Amino acid sequence: MATLRFCYISVLVFCASLVIPGSCLDHFSVQKGHKPLFVFGDSLFDAGNNNYINTPKTAQANFWPYGETYFGYATGRYTYGRQIPDFIAQYSNLPLIPPYLQPGLDDYVYGVNFASGGSGALNESHQGLEIYKKGGRKFGFLSLGPIGCHPALLIFQQPAGKTIFQQPAGTCREKLTEMAQIHNKEISEALHALEIKLKGFRYSYFDFYTSMSERLNNPTKYGFKEGKKVCCGSGLYRAINKCGGKGQGTEYELCDNPSEYVFFDGGHPTERTNQQFSKLMWSGNSNVTWPCNFREQFGSP
Repeated sequence: MATLRFCYISVLVFCASLVIPGSCLDHFSVQKGHKPLFVFGDSLFDAGNNNYINTPKTAQANFWPYGETYFGYATGRYTYGRQIPDFIAQYSNLPLIPPYLQPGLDDYVYGVNFASGGSGALNESHQGLEIYKKGGRKFGFLSLGPIGCHPALLIFQQPAGKTIFQQPAGTCREKLTEMAQIHNKEISEALHALEIKLKGFRYSYFDFYTSMSERLNNPTKYGFKEGKKVCCGSGLYRAINKCGGKGQGTEYELCDNPSEYVFFDGGHPTERTNQQFSKLMWSGNSNVTWPCNFREQFGSP
């Protein structure tokens, strides 16, 4: 049976040395004009922090076939290759941003990744405000996606005697999708209010909801063959979380070409999907990333 554990809360923070001369965090040393990247979020952005904490295997991705292509080994990223922060770092001429819990890590000059699979909205909001207090002035946010239409939710089986969703398995769960839309409206308004309230606060807000919906509904338009069906897993749409055989059982199927799919497993996009979203975040127009895109953020003092 599928479980309800995919919910994306993701934040990127760009710290400019011109705001806090010489440092962005207390133990930092940042050269003039250099903007390190700090990453907060859940499994959509986790670069391996869950490798080093006591979490069940269903909340980890440090085994094959995760990481099989670009890295050649499982890094802890919840896909077969790179995630959105990896591409944003590339576009901004930064190296890959390491996970905060990586053993021996003591150089944060280019930033660090705090994202952890399973983290929640309250945790990320608190961390974001703390970073602002420490000198962070440029923030990037993703809206919630159409979570009721993600493959793992399409096949979710309701507990016996309970009716959580009105729609049958295989169709979008409208209740969850409506909740995501309400959340996205509220967070957009809250960010605008913070821009007015907090001195120097600037942000980019990526419409993850619409971008993902378009690819799920019209995969071939964006170069994919499959929108609902995922690359790695089992059961209907391969969306049951058994990818790698260390989730809910040991038997699973793996596609031949992950780039043909929007999703790699039941709740996480493929590298190709991540790359498409990253390009929209980096240089997209104001219909998809507003009030400015990420490139404009990095290019401004």
